[in-house]
Amino acid sequence: MTTRTRILTGITTTGTPHLGNYAGAIRPAIVASLDTNADSFYFLADYHALIKCDDPLRIQRSRQEIAATWLAAGLDVERVTFYRQSDIPEIPELTWLLTCVASKGLLNRAHAYKASVDKNLENGEDPDAGITMGLFSYPVLMAADILMFNANKVPVGRDQIQHVEMARDIGQRFNHLFGKGKDFFAMPEAVIEESVATLPGLDGRKMSKSYDNTIPLFSSAKDMKSAISRIVTDSRAPGEAKDPDNSHLFTLYQAFSTPEQCAEFRGELLQGLGWGEAKERLFKLLDADLGESRERYHELMSRPSDMEDILLAGAQKARKTATPFLAELREAVGLRSFVSAAQTATSSKKKAAKGPRFVSFRDEDGSFRFRLLAADGEQLLLSRNFADGKAAGQVTKQLQAGEALDIRPQDLSFSVWLHDACVADSPAFADSAARDAAIEALRVALAPAQD
Repeated sequence: MTTRTRILTGITTTGTPHLGNYAGAIRPAIVASLDTNADSFYFLADYHALIKCDDPLRIQRSRQEIAATWLAAGLDVERVTFYRQSDIPEIPELTWLLTCVASKGLLNRAHAYKASVDKNLENGEDPDAGITMGLFSYPVLMAADILMFNANKVPVGRDQIQHVEMARDIGQRFNHLFGKGKDFFAMPEAVIEESVATLPGLDGRKMSKSYDNTIPLFSSAKDMKSAISRIVTDSRAPGEAKDPDNSHLFTLYQAFSTPEQCAEFRGELLQGLGWGEAKERLFKLLDADLGESRERYHELMSRPSDMEDILLAGAQKARKTATPFLAELREAVGLRSFVSAAQTATSSKKKAAKGPRFVSFRDEDGSFRFRLLAADGEQLLLSRNFADGKAAGQVTKQLQAGEALDIRPQDLSFSVWLHDACVADSPAFADSAARDAAIEALRVALAPAQD
């Protein structure tokens, strides 16, 4: 069986998506998510946004706009895991666990932090003036994003390669300190898509909101046409040959056209197509390519509750991985149940404290059942009914025989199966986190019998 490659991409929620974002990141990521060998995770990096922006309304608006953009562009939420970073409480907790093993010297070398220090020094200010711990610790939060889901591939721009390398360093350090021969974290690899277009903006520089040279992605057709009309071109008049290879307008057309359309447009420019007509051609191409997506975008923006439901479902899907994994990491660093810790501490003593135990009894209907009680007397399991005591005893022996447990969560409880038959059930818990903690407690309770 082929193992699917896990791919993780985060989108910082500080601005409105433009044409460059779509061609450079959104469109290729959606195409990549269709690969049957890929297990894709996409998230709105809204914790990261707090580092860069202190305007709550802008962050809230951006979260909605970016979520609507990805969904309108065709992201299949049934195929991928799509969630908000802030809906996964395990991520900030993992961030702290990783912070406690991350070297300050490593974080001192982060490009963003160094750039801020250098700028302060140039201005004659204190080196750390205006630098928050959020900015300084940004690489640790990014490491938690990646390592929480053990991503194999992380598509990033060249300016983000260092952060993926730092995630590797921090993950390796944690594995070394707490793994005891086991690697909790896979080592992620940065993926640079050389073929992905970096689109020029209206003035020819890289399309960026910071340059105020963007073409809006899902604004009205009128606004898009107005933006395209401001693309800088040379002074060659209609009838004069144009140089497509040095035309920002042609580069934009090429990014959205078929090879046949591109070849035809190139030929017309060489034959003297006027810039006004060329801009009209670009507008019609983009309007045709993005028109349906634009309608879906505005429909989604008018129904935020639909997006909320989609993202909460995505968070629930993501937490099925994150919650039990964090429980394992907490156990590794020593944040353990007092009960299991006491069992571990006394396991080498001749007179150990009372451990988990099975208690058999006969039910009112004459059938035989058993309970599994933790060391503190808490009921972990209640068996199904058995016709005789011998059958019940055989099941308890099998549970203590060291076989892998087949535990199946069901809403806020779980059941234990042997040979495709349900033999015992847990009580109901207050929430899924409590249920998952109880599953871990069950594994710990049977561990002595499995050794």
